[in-house]
Amino acid sequence: MNYAQTVEYMTKALPMYHRVGAAAYKADIKNTVQLMSLLGNPEKKFKTIHVAGTNGKGSVAHTLASILQEAGYKVGLYTSPHLVDFRERIRVNGEMIIRGNVVDFVQNYRCAIEGIGLSFFEMTVGLAFDYFAKQNVDVAVVEVGMGGRLDSTNVVTPDLSVITNIGLDHTQFLGDTLTKIASEKAGIIKEEVPVVIGETHPDTAGVFEAKAMQLGAPIDFADKRYKIVPTSDNGSVMTFDVYKLGQRLYSNLEFPLTGSYQIKNLATVFQSLEILRILGYNISDENIADGLANVVKNTGFKGRWQVVHKKPLTICETAHNADGINAMLAKLKSMEYERLRIVYGCVNDKDYGAILRMLPHDAEYYFTKPSVERGLAVETLAEEAAAAGLSGKSYPDVALAVKAANAEASAKDLILITGSIFLVADYLAGQH
Repeated sequence: MNYAQTVEYMTKALPMYHRVGAAAYKADIKNTVQLMSLLGNPEKKFKTIHVAGTNGKGSVAHTLASILQEAGYKVGLYTSPHLVDFRERIRVNGEMIIRGNVVDFVQNYRCAIEGIGLSFFEMTVGLAFDYFAKQNVDVAVVEVGMGGRLDSTNVVTPDLSVITNIGLDHTQFLGDTLTKIASEKAGIIKEEVPVVIGETHPDTAGVFEAKAMQLGAPIDFADKRYKIVPTSDNGSVMTFDVYKLGQRLYSNLEFPLTGSYQIKNLATVFQSLEILRILGYNISDENIADGLANVVKNTGFKGRWQVVHKKPLTICETAHNADGINAMLAKLKSMEYERLRIVYGCVNDKDYGAILRMLPHDAEYYFTKPSVERGLAVETLAEEAAAAGLSGKSYPDVALAVKAANAEASAKDLILITGSIFLVADYLAGQH
Protein backbone atom coordinates (compact mmCIF):
# COMPACT_ATOMS: atom_id res chain seq x y z
CA MET A 1 0.00 0.00 0.00
CA ASN A 2 1.11 3.57 -0.65
CA TYR A 3 0.35 6.42 1.77
CA ALA A 4 -3.04 7.33 0.25
CA GLN A 5 -4.14 3.68 0.30
CA THR A 6 -2.91 3.29 3.88
CA VAL A 7 -4.92 6.30 5.08
CA GLU A 8 -7.98 5.00 3.22
CA TYR A 9 -7.56 1.63 4.94
CA MET A 10 -7.26 3.28 8.36
CA THR A 11 -10.26 5.55 7.92
CA LYS A 12 -12.57 2.99 6.30
CA ALA A 13 -11.54 -0.38 7.72
CA LEU A 14 -11.08 0.79 11.32
CA PRO A 15 -13.95 2.30 13.33
CA MET A 16 -13.33 6.08 13.36
CA TYR A 17 -15.28 8.19 15.85
CA HIS A 18 -15.06 11.39 13.88
CA ARG A 19 -16.53 9.63 10.87
CA VAL A 20 -19.14 7.26 12.33
CA GLY A 21 -19.62 8.50 15.91
CA ALA A 22 -20.64 6.24 18.77
CA ALA A 23 -19.90 2.97 16.93
CA ALA A 24 -16.15 3.72 17.20
CA TYR A 25 -16.13 4.64 20.91
CA LYS A 26 -14.41 2.13 23.21
CA ALA A 27 -15.34 2.33 26.90
CA ASP A 28 -12.02 0.99 28.18
CA ILE A 29 -8.31 1.09 27.35
CA LYS A 30 -7.63 -2.67 27.27
CA ASN A 31 -6.95 -2.64 23.53
CA THR A 32 -4.43 0.17 23.89
CA VAL A 33 -2.68 -1.56 26.79
CA GLN A 34 -2.43 -4.71 24.65
CA LEU A 35 -1.08 -2.72 21.70
CA MET A 36 1.53 -0.94 23.86
CA SER A 37 2.75 -4.30 25.16
CA LEU A 38 3.07 -5.60 21.59
CA LEU A 39 5.08 -2.49 20.64
CA GLY A 40 7.46 -2.86 23.59
CA ASN A 41 5.76 -0.16 25.70
CA PRO A 42 7.04 2.89 23.80
CA GLU A 43 4.99 5.19 26.08
CA LYS A 44 7.55 4.52 28.83
CA LYS A 45 10.54 5.64 26.74
CA PHE A 46 9.97 9.42 26.84
CA LYS A 47 8.59 12.05 29.19
CA THR A 48 5.02 13.25 28.62
CA ILE A 49 2.72 16.15 29.40
CA HIS A 50 -0.91 15.00 29.24
CA VAL A 51 -3.54 17.61 28.30
CA ALA A 52 -7.32 17.11 28.67
CA GLY A 53 -10.31 19.46 28.72
CA THR A 54 -13.55 20.27 26.93
CA ASN A 55 -12.17 23.33 25.12
CA GLY A 56 -8.67 24.75 24.77
CA LYS A 57 -6.69 21.54 25.08
CA GLY A 58 -5.43 21.83 21.50
CA SER A 59 -4.30 25.42 21.99
CA VAL A 60 -2.59 24.60 25.29
CA ALA A 61 -0.89 21.50 23.87
CA HIS A 62 0.45 23.34 20.81
CA THR A 63 1.62 26.31 22.89
CA LEU A 64 3.48 24.16 25.42
CA ALA A 65 5.07 22.16 22.58
CA SER A 66 6.22 25.37 20.88
CA ILE A 67 7.80 26.74 24.08
CA LEU A 68 9.56 23.45 24.85
CA GLN A 69 10.83 23.36 21.28
CA GLU A 70 12.26 26.89 21.67
CA ALA A 71 13.92 25.68 24.89
CA GLY A 72 15.91 23.15 22.87
CA TYR A 73 13.94 19.99 23.65
CA LYS A 74 13.08 17.45 20.97
CA VAL A 75 9.31 17.56 21.29
CA GLY A 76 6.67 15.09 20.16
CA LEU A 77 3.15 16.46 19.74
CA TYR A 78 0.09 14.23 19.50
CA THR A 79 -3.26 15.91 18.76
CA SER A 80 -6.60 15.12 17.18
CA PRO A 81 -8.47 15.38 14.94
CA HIS A 82 -6.52 16.41 11.86
CA LEU A 83 -7.84 19.05 9.49
CA VAL A 84 -6.25 18.29 6.11
CA ASP A 85 -3.64 15.53 6.44
CA PHE A 86 -3.70 12.60 8.88
CA ARG A 87 -0.04 13.28 9.66
CA GLU A 88 -0.95 16.54 11.43
CA ARG A 89 -1.79 14.38 14.46
CA ILE A 90 1.81 13.24 14.98
CA ARG A 91 4.66 15.76 14.90
CA VAL A 92 8.24 15.98 16.12
CA ASN A 93 9.51 19.55 16.48
CA GLY A 94 6.60 20.63 14.31
CA GLU A 95 7.43 18.27 11.44
CA MET A 96 4.66 15.84 10.56
CA ILE A 97 5.40 12.12 10.69
CA ILE A 98 6.92 10.89 7.41
CA ARG A 99 4.43 9.15 5.09
CA GLY A 100 6.66 6.06 4.91
CA ASN A 101 6.51 5.63 8.69
CA VAL A 102 2.71 5.55 8.57
CA VAL A 103 2.73 2.99 5.74
CA ASP A 104 5.35 0.79 7.42
CA PHE A 105 3.57 0.78 10.79
CA VAL A 106 0.23 -0.25 9.30
CA GLN A 107 1.83 -2.95 7.13
CA ASN A 108 3.96 -4.33 9.98
CA TYR A 109 1.11 -4.44 12.49
CA ARG A 110 -1.94 -4.95 10.30
CA CYS A 111 -2.56 -8.47 11.62
CA ALA A 112 -2.37 -7.23 15.20
CA ILE A 113 -4.53 -4.19 14.41
CA GLU A 114 -7.27 -6.44 13.02
CA GLY A 115 -6.70 -9.23 15.56
CA ILE A 116 -7.05 -6.95 18.58
CA GLY A 117 -9.93 -5.11 16.88
CA LEU A 118 -8.38 -1.66 17.22
CA SER A 119 -10.29 1.50 16.46
CA PHE A 120 -8.73 4.18 14.27
CA PHE A 121 -7.88 6.25 17.37
CA GLU A 122 -6.34 3.34 19.27
CA MET A 123 -4.13 2.50 16.29
CA THR A 124 -3.14 6.15 15.90
CA VAL A 125 -2.05 6.40 19.55
CA GLY A 126 0.10 3.30 19.05
CA LEU A 127 1.63 4.74 15.89
CA ALA A 128 2.36 8.06 17.61
CA PHE A 129 4.01 6.60 20.70
CA ASP A 130 6.02 4.12 18.62
CA TYR A 131 7.21 6.98 16.40
CA PHE A 132 8.10 9.24 19.34
CA ALA A 133 10.14 6.44 20.93
CA LYS A 134 12.00 5.70 17.69
CA GLN A 135 12.66 9.43 17.20
CA ASN A 136 14.08 9.63 20.73
CA VAL A 137 11.99 12.63 21.70
CA ASP A 138 12.82 14.24 25.03
CA VAL A 139 9.19 14.94 25.85
CA ALA A 140 5.82 14.46 24.15
CA VAL A 141 2.84 16.73 24.64
CA VAL A 142 -0.16 14.42 24.35
CA GLU A 143 -3.68 15.74 23.84
CA VAL A 144 -6.53 13.56 25.10
CA GLY A 145 -9.02 12.57 22.41
CA MET A 146 -12.21 12.46 24.50
CA GLY A 147 -12.78 12.46 28.24
CA GLY A 148 -9.70 11.17 30.02
CA ARG A 149 -10.16 8.08 32.17
CA LEU A 150 -10.99 5.78 29.26
CA ASP A 151 -9.12 7.63 26.52
CA SER A 152 -6.47 5.63 24.68
CA THR A 153 -3.82 8.21 25.56
CA ASN A 154 -4.32 7.45 29.25
CA VAL A 155 -1.64 4.75 29.21
CA VAL A 156 1.02 7.40 29.94
CA THR A 157 2.37 8.36 33.34
CA PRO A 158 3.20 12.00 32.65
CA ASP A 159 5.42 14.55 34.36
CA LEU A 160 2.40 16.88 34.39
CA SER A 161 -1.33 16.48 33.86
CA VAL A 162 -3.32 19.46 32.57
CA ILE A 163 -7.12 19.81 32.48
CA THR A 164 -8.09 23.06 30.76
CA ASN A 165 -11.80 23.27 31.62
CA ILE A 166 -15.08 21.36 31.77
CA GLY A 167 -18.10 21.98 29.55
CA LEU A 168 -21.07 20.00 28.28
CA ASP A 169 -19.78 18.08 25.26
CA HIS A 170 -19.85 14.37 24.33
CA THR A 171 -22.50 13.98 27.04
CA GLN A 172 -23.67 10.64 25.58
CA PHE A 173 -20.29 9.16 26.61
CA LEU A 174 -19.01 11.28 29.48
CA GLY A 175 -22.18 12.12 31.42
CA ASP A 176 -24.83 14.82 31.32
CA THR A 177 -23.57 17.05 34.14
CA LEU A 178 -20.36 19.01 34.65
CA THR A 179 -19.62 16.92 37.74
CA LYS A 180 -19.86 13.63 35.81
CA ILE A 181 -17.72 14.96 32.97
CA ALA A 182 -15.15 16.27 35.46
CA SER A 183 -14.94 12.78 36.97
CA GLU A 184 -14.04 11.37 33.56
CA LYS A 185 -11.44 14.10 32.86
CA ALA A 186 -10.00 13.61 36.37
CA GLY A 187 -9.11 10.09 35.25
CA ILE A 188 -5.83 11.44 33.84
CA ILE A 189 -4.67 12.49 37.32
CA LYS A 190 -1.92 10.08 38.38
CA GLU A 191 -0.35 9.23 41.72
CA GLU A 192 1.96 12.04 42.91
CA VAL A 193 1.96 13.66 39.43
CA PRO A 194 1.27 17.42 39.57
CA VAL A 195 -1.99 18.53 37.93
CA VAL A 196 -2.95 21.96 36.62
CA ILE A 197 -6.66 22.86 36.31
CA GLY A 198 -7.27 25.77 33.95
CA GLU A 199 -10.63 27.07 35.18
CA THR A 200 -12.20 26.94 38.63
CA HIS A 201 -15.90 26.02 38.60
CA PRO A 202 -18.03 25.30 41.68
CA ASP A 203 -19.42 22.09 40.14
CA THR A 204 -16.01 20.63 39.25
CA ALA A 205 -13.33 22.01 41.58
CA GLY A 206 -14.23 19.60 44.36
CA VAL A 207 -14.05 16.63 42.00
CA PHE A 208 -10.50 17.51 41.01
CA GLU A 209 -9.41 18.32 44.56
CA ALA A 210 -10.76 15.02 45.89
CA LYS A 211 -9.07 12.97 43.15
CA ALA A 212 -5.77 14.82 43.61
CA MET A 213 -5.88 14.33 47.38
CA GLN A 214 -6.68 10.63 46.97
CA LEU A 215 -3.61 10.19 44.73
CA GLY A 216 -1.28 12.59 46.52
CA ALA A 217 -1.06 14.72 43.38
CA PRO A 218 -0.15 18.41 43.88
CA ILE A 219 -2.94 20.52 42.33
CA ASP A 220 -3.01 24.14 41.14
CA PHE A 221 -5.89 26.13 39.64
CA ALA A 222 -4.39 28.43 36.99
CA ASP A 223 -7.10 31.11 37.14
CA LYS A 224 -6.55 31.57 40.89
CA ARG A 225 -2.91 32.51 40.35
CA TYR A 226 -2.47 33.88 36.83
CA LYS A 227 -4.22 36.67 34.98
CA ILE A 228 -3.68 37.53 31.32
CA VAL A 229 -4.34 41.17 30.37
CA PRO A 230 -4.43 41.92 26.62
CA THR A 231 -2.85 45.26 25.69
CA SER A 232 -3.56 45.16 21.94
CA ASP A 233 -5.15 42.93 19.30
CA ASN A 234 -4.95 43.68 15.58
CA GLY A 235 -6.87 40.54 14.60
CA SER A 236 -3.77 38.52 13.73
CA VAL A 237 -1.53 39.11 16.80
CA MET A 238 -2.52 39.69 20.43
CA THR A 239 -0.12 41.49 22.79
CA PHE A 240 -0.57 40.85 26.51
CA ASP A 241 0.85 41.16 30.01
CA VAL A 242 0.99 38.33 32.55
CA TYR A 243 0.20 38.81 36.24
CA LYS A 244 0.79 36.24 38.98
CA LEU A 245 -1.07 36.88 42.23
CA GLY A 246 -1.36 40.55 41.27
CA GLN A 247 2.32 41.04 40.36
CA ARG A 248 3.23 41.66 36.72
CA LEU A 249 5.63 38.96 35.51
CA TYR A 250 5.78 39.64 31.77
CA SER A 251 4.98 42.61 29.53
CA ASN A 252 4.09 42.86 25.85
CA LEU A 253 4.26 39.19 24.94
CA GLU A 254 2.93 38.39 21.45
CA PHE A 255 0.62 35.53 20.51
CA PRO A 256 -0.82 34.86 17.03
CA LEU A 257 -3.92 33.00 18.33
CA THR A 258 -6.28 35.89 19.00
CA GLY A 259 -9.55 34.28 20.08
CA SER A 260 -10.73 35.83 23.36
CA TYR A 261 -10.79 32.35 24.93
CA GLN A 262 -6.99 32.25 24.58
CA ILE A 263 -6.80 34.44 27.69
CA LYS A 264 -7.91 31.43 29.76
CA ASN A 265 -5.69 29.05 27.82
CA LEU A 266 -2.64 31.26 28.37
CA ALA A 267 -3.22 31.31 32.14
CA THR A 268 -3.21 27.50 32.00
CA VAL A 269 0.02 27.56 29.97
CA PHE A 270 1.81 29.85 32.45
CA GLN A 271 0.74 27.76 35.44
CA SER A 272 1.97 24.66 33.60
CA LEU A 273 5.31 26.31 32.81
CA GLU A 274 5.76 27.20 36.49
CA ILE A 275 5.35 23.52 37.42
CA LEU A 276 7.61 22.31 34.61
CA ARG A 277 10.37 24.64 35.79
CA ILE A 278 9.99 23.29 39.34
CA LEU A 279 10.32 19.78 37.87
CA GLY A 280 13.65 20.75 36.32
CA TYR A 281 12.71 21.70 32.77
CA ASN A 282 15.15 24.37 31.56
CA ILE A 283 12.83 27.02 30.09
CA SER A 284 13.97 30.65 29.93
CA ASP A 285 11.79 33.75 29.68
CA GLU A 286 13.15 34.21 26.15
CA ASN A 287 12.06 30.66 25.27
CA ILE A 288 8.58 31.48 26.53
CA ALA A 289 8.33 34.71 24.50
CA ASP A 290 9.63 33.02 21.33
CA GLY A 291 7.46 29.93 21.82
CA LEU A 292 4.33 32.04 22.15
CA ALA A 293 5.14 34.26 19.16
CA ASN A 294 6.08 31.29 16.95
CA VAL A 295 3.40 28.78 17.95
CA VAL A 296 1.85 28.58 14.46
CA LYS A 297 5.23 28.35 12.72
CA ASN A 298 6.59 25.81 15.22
CA THR A 299 3.58 23.48 15.38
CA GLY A 300 1.44 24.06 12.26
CA PHE A 301 -1.54 25.04 14.41
CA LYS A 302 -4.68 25.75 12.35
CA GLY A 303 -8.39 26.38 12.58
CA ARG A 304 -8.66 28.41 15.79
CA TRP A 305 -9.70 31.93 14.81
CA GLN A 306 -7.49 31.51 11.75
CA VAL A 307 -7.49 34.45 9.33
CA VAL A 308 -7.54 32.94 5.82
CA HIS A 309 -8.34 36.09 3.79
CA LYS A 310 -8.05 39.83 4.46
CA LYS A 311 -10.66 41.52 2.22
CA PRO A 312 -13.29 40.59 3.05
CA LEU A 313 -11.87 39.38 6.37
CA THR A 314 -12.47 35.61 6.36
CA ILE A 315 -11.90 33.57 9.53
CA CYS A 316 -12.04 29.84 10.29
CA GLU A 317 -13.12 28.90 13.82
CA THR A 318 -13.61 25.30 14.96
CA ALA A 319 -15.95 26.16 17.87
CA HIS A 320 -18.62 23.43 18.04
CA ASN A 321 -20.06 23.35 21.57
CA ALA A 322 -21.76 25.89 23.83
CA ASP A 323 -18.63 27.09 25.63
CA GLY A 324 -16.72 27.42 22.37
CA ILE A 325 -19.59 29.32 20.73
CA ASN A 326 -19.86 31.72 23.70
CA ALA A 327 -16.14 32.48 23.44
CA MET A 328 -16.48 33.02 19.69
CA LEU A 329 -19.40 35.42 20.20
CA ALA A 330 -17.39 37.38 22.76
CA LYS A 331 -14.61 37.77 20.21
CA LEU A 332 -17.07 38.93 17.54
CA LYS A 333 -18.31 41.72 19.83
CA SER A 334 -14.82 43.19 19.93
CA MET A 335 -14.54 43.40 16.14
CA GLU A 336 -15.62 46.02 13.61
CA TYR A 337 -17.29 45.05 10.33
CA GLU A 338 -20.19 46.11 8.15
CA ARG A 339 -22.06 42.82 7.84
CA LEU A 340 -21.47 39.43 9.43
CA ARG A 341 -21.77 36.46 7.07
CA ILE A 342 -21.62 33.03 8.73
CA VAL A 343 -20.91 29.87 6.76
CA TYR A 344 -22.26 27.19 9.08
CA GLY A 345 -22.40 23.40 9.13
CA CYS A 346 -22.30 20.86 11.95
CA VAL A 347 -22.49 17.17 12.81
CA ASN A 348 -25.66 15.32 13.71
CA ASP A 349 -24.80 14.18 17.26
CA LYS A 350 -24.34 17.62 18.82
CA ASP A 351 -27.16 19.61 20.44
CA TYR A 352 -27.33 21.73 17.30
CA GLY A 353 -30.77 23.13 18.12
CA ALA A 354 -29.47 24.73 21.32
CA ILE A 355 -26.31 26.00 19.61
CA LEU A 356 -28.27 27.57 16.73
CA ARG A 357 -30.35 29.50 19.29
CA MET A 358 -27.11 31.04 20.57
CA LEU A 359 -26.04 32.44 17.20
CA PRO A 360 -26.61 36.10 16.22
CA HIS A 361 -29.88 36.91 14.43
CA ASP A 362 -28.45 39.86 12.53
CA ALA A 363 -26.02 37.76 10.45
CA GLU A 364 -26.52 36.41 6.95
CA TYR A 365 -26.21 32.60 6.95
CA TYR A 366 -24.87 30.17 4.37
CA PHE A 367 -25.86 26.71 5.57
CA THR A 368 -23.91 23.69 4.41
CA LYS A 369 -22.76 20.21 5.47
CA PRO A 370 -19.38 18.81 6.51
CA SER A 371 -18.30 15.95 4.23
CA VAL A 372 -18.07 13.34 7.06
CA GLU A 373 -20.80 10.72 7.51
CA ARG A 374 -21.85 12.42 10.75
CA GLY A 375 -22.50 15.69 8.91
CA LEU A 376 -25.99 17.06 9.56
CA ALA A 377 -28.08 17.19 6.40
CA VAL A 378 -28.27 20.79 5.22
CA GLU A 379 -32.06 20.54 4.85
CA THR A 380 -32.40 19.61 8.53
CA LEU A 381 -29.96 22.35 9.51
CA ALA A 382 -31.86 24.99 7.54
CA GLU A 383 -35.17 23.95 9.16
CA GLU A 384 -33.68 24.06 12.68
CA ALA A 385 -32.02 27.39 11.92
CA ALA A 386 -35.31 28.91 10.71
CA ALA A 387 -36.96 27.71 13.92
CA ALA A 388 -34.18 29.50 15.83
CA GLY A 389 -34.86 32.72 13.91
CA LEU A 390 -31.84 32.58 11.59
CA SER A 391 -32.19 33.36 7.89
CA GLY A 392 -29.98 32.22 5.03
CA LYS A 393 -29.54 29.97 2.02
CA SER A 394 -28.37 26.38 1.72
CA TYR A 395 -25.39 24.98 -0.20
CA PRO A 396 -24.25 21.37 -0.75
CA ASP A 397 -20.65 21.98 0.35
CA VAL A 398 -18.49 24.57 2.10
CA ALA A 399 -16.69 25.70 -1.07
CA LEU A 400 -19.96 26.78 -2.71
CA ALA A 401 -21.18 28.38 0.53
CA VAL A 402 -17.99 30.46 0.88
CA LYS A 403 -18.11 31.37 -2.83
CA ALA A 404 -21.66 32.68 -2.35
CA ALA A 405 -20.68 34.62 0.77
CA ASN A 406 -17.77 36.22 -1.09
CA ALA A 407 -20.00 37.15 -4.02
CA GLU A 408 -22.37 39.03 -1.72
CA ALA A 409 -19.78 40.55 0.65
CA SER A 410 -18.24 44.00 0.63
CA ALA A 411 -14.57 44.47 1.52
CA LYS A 412 -15.62 45.57 5.04
CA ASP A 413 -17.73 42.48 5.80
CA LEU A 414 -16.65 39.57 7.99
CA ILE A 415 -17.07 35.99 6.75
CA LEU A 416 -16.92 33.40 9.53
CA ILE A 417 -16.60 29.69 8.67
CA THR A 418 -17.66 27.71 11.74
CA GLY A 419 -19.84 25.06 13.40
CA SER A 420 -17.58 22.03 13.10
CA ILE A 421 -13.94 21.03 12.97
CA PHE A 422 -14.86 19.05 9.86
CA LEU A 423 -16.37 22.02 8.07
CA VAL A 424 -13.17 24.00 8.66
CA ALA A 425 -11.18 20.95 7.51
CA ASP A 426 -13.20 20.78 4.27
CA TYR A 427 -12.53 24.46 3.60
CA LEU A 428 -8.79 24.28 4.35
CA ALA A 429 -8.41 21.10 2.26
CA GLY A 430 -9.95 22.98 -0.67
CA GLN A 431 -7.30 25.69 -0.37
CA HIS A 432 -4.41 23.24 -1.01
